[in-house]
Amino acid sequence: MQLHFIHHSCFAAEEDDCLMVFDYWQDPGGRLAALLEAAAGKTVYFIVSHFHQDHFNADIPGWCASHPDWHLLPSYDTVRRRRIDKSLPLAVLRFGESVETPHFHLDAYRSTDVGVSTVLTLRDGTTLFHAGDCNNWYFPPEADESDQDRVKTTPDQMEKLFLSILRDIKRDHPHIDHAMFPVDPRLGQEMLRGPLQLLHTIDITHLHPMHYTWGLSKNT
Repeated sequence: MQLHFIHHSCFAAEEDDCLMVFDYWQDPGGRLAALLEAAAGKTVYFIVSHFHQDHFNADIPGWCASHPDWHLLPSYDTVRRRRIDKSLPLAVLRFGESVETPHFHLDAYRSTDVGVSTVLTLRDGTTLFHAGDCNNWYFPPEADESDQDRVKTTPDQMEKLFLSILRDIKRDHPHIDHAMFPVDPRLGQEMLRGPLQLLHTIDITHLHPMHYTWGLSKNT
């Protein structure tokens, strides 16, 4: 399995006969386009953790509708908020539920934001965790007020929810090979709080940061 970083929160996991694309939004370097072009004859899965504009590209449903071997696995809120035809998805992701495909087993967990976080177990046992927007969104006092306003819970409530989700994941997956997780500069001095809590809770072999240029450039 090869894991490719595409942009922002998008990664593509490539195997000999399939390609799994997480939270595709933009492809400024053409990396995903090249992988999709090379994926002729492979099964392609687009996994969408939630409806936010920086985690979903509106072209995906059309692509899946026109390619018989391309499949959409969106979260329940993405189907509703993006008005996706309910007959299109291979499965709709809801936390607490699982999806079985010929290429992987998917477990969906809660998020501290909207949608879900997911753990995929591949056929050889390799595990991939994509957090979506699940993080300890612990904004320091000096953070931009517009960012703080997006969080509807107190810092203590946020932390308790986040740690509870990590315990749920650890119960089923005490070891994860590849974790794709937000390292968000908008959190200022607290940007590593969530990633470190993840590493202290679950045995992670490889941590792949995402979101790490969010807010630093107009092009991210």
